[in-house]
Amino acid sequence: MDEQDTAAILPGDLSADSDGGEAGACAAGRSPCPVSVEPVLFLSMFSVALQTPLSTQYLWDRISQDLGYNGSKSSDCGNSSAPPDPLQKEVQTLTAHWNLYINLGGFLVGIMVVPFLGSWSDVAGRRLVLILSNLGMALQVGVYLVVMYLQLPVVYFLVGRLLSGLSGEFNAVLAGCFAYVADVSDKRSRTFRVAVLEACLGVSGMFASIIGGQWRRAQGYINPFWLVLATNLASALYAYLFVRESVHPDPSAKLLTTRHHKAVWKLYSTGGGSGGGRFHRCKLWLYTLCFFLVVTVHQGSRELYVLYELSSPLCWGSALIGYGSAAQHLAYLSSLLGLKVMQRCLEDSWVALVGLASNILGLVVFSVADTTPLMFTGYGLCFLFMAATPVLRSKLSKLVDPSEQGALFASVACVEGLCYLVGSSLFNSLYPVSLHFMKGFPFLFAAVVLFIPAGIIGALQCFDQRRDPSGS
Repeated sequence: MDEQDTAAILPGDLSADSDGGEAGACAAGRSPCPVSVEPVLFLSMFSVALQTPLSTQYLWDRISQDLGYNGSKSSDCGNSSAPPDPLQKEVQTLTAHWNLYINLGGFLVGIMVVPFLGSWSDVAGRRLVLILSNLGMALQVGVYLVVMYLQLPVVYFLVGRLLSGLSGEFNAVLAGCFAYVADVSDKRSRTFRVAVLEACLGVSGMFASIIGGQWRRAQGYINPFWLVLATNLASALYAYLFVRESVHPDPSAKLLTTRHHKAVWKLYSTGGGSGGGRFHRCKLWLYTLCFFLVVTVHQGSRELYVLYELSSPLCWGSALIGYGSAAQHLAYLSSLLGLKVMQRCLEDSWVALVGLASNILGLVVFSVADTTPLMFTGYGLCFLFMAATPVLRSKLSKLVDPSEQGALFASVACVEGLCYLVGSSLFNSLYPVSLHFMKGFPFLFAAVVLFIPAGIIGALQCFDQRRDPSGS
């Protein structure tokens, strides 16, 4: 794509806060309809979903090997009446702690980098962020492959994660993609466009989970990780070749400047340029708090599923773990379909509450699941659990001006990085502590936490309806 073509796509061409929107730009013949970022997010999520459970299983196997534990062949692994194996507890604890250390390292670096990249993309362009972040994720996988080939200590996984964090890793990809969709969609269609991106996360994750479980059982860890590397490189190449800019890039835009953090601070201290006073600013903070709690629960509990399923009484193998992860990611697609149907008769806030109720029911079942059918029942009850996050992203986006979308999604990406940090720290620390009194307690705790955002969203919706009964 030459510079003239790129420069011809002004923010107004793809930004659709007027009713004309994206369709109007395409119909006017100024440029062909732009290739959107859904394939970039699909490929990036595929790599993450393929890599994450395999990394946890690799840590489990390496730690088990170092400690001399062979739980996969233990005859009493599925026997709930047998006394707990102290060696299995040690393997679970060490695996959870190494997950915590690796995630802490990556997210502490990422949470400092993502605000720069997100706000910088508002002036320098979204494509650069998408390319750099995917290349950083590819570098992480390269380090992981070296660790596996040379049988290096698992501490080198932390090195790979730190290198990926310097590029913003997956959080920066999310920030760039959601900011892009905010650029090219109008307010009426934004919730569904955001939900489509969320569905891309789920569908790609579902395929990756099925492939990863079966492939790992057949050929081990190394070949699947080569696919992860190729997928990250393909995502970066796609963004470079096909994704058109949704903002007018400024070649002189600087990355390392305090301007980016100041833009985020101004957004949350004044409520942005869209006005609305103190109540408007409070809504921005409250919806951000809801987003923080929901995503923290999603990410924190998700990290425990593999550990929960590997150990007794479930004792799942890699194939069942893959199917379970696929069922979880399939809920992204069912949430998209449910959101589209429910939007015909419900306000977005009530759609979010239905999604939270689905999530709470599933977590309660997980907390007591001691058989495979019961575990899959929990996955089934969570079929609408992702309906809340696109609603919250959309509501935050609608609270700010079009010129502030970059700063907003930089802050959302920062909050999302904090969610990973808090969720990983909290749940990976809570799981070993709760093993001797209730193994599923972290899931029950997560269900209770979700009542907080449900109450806030419902209260804000009731207040908005009182202020504006017409809903305009």
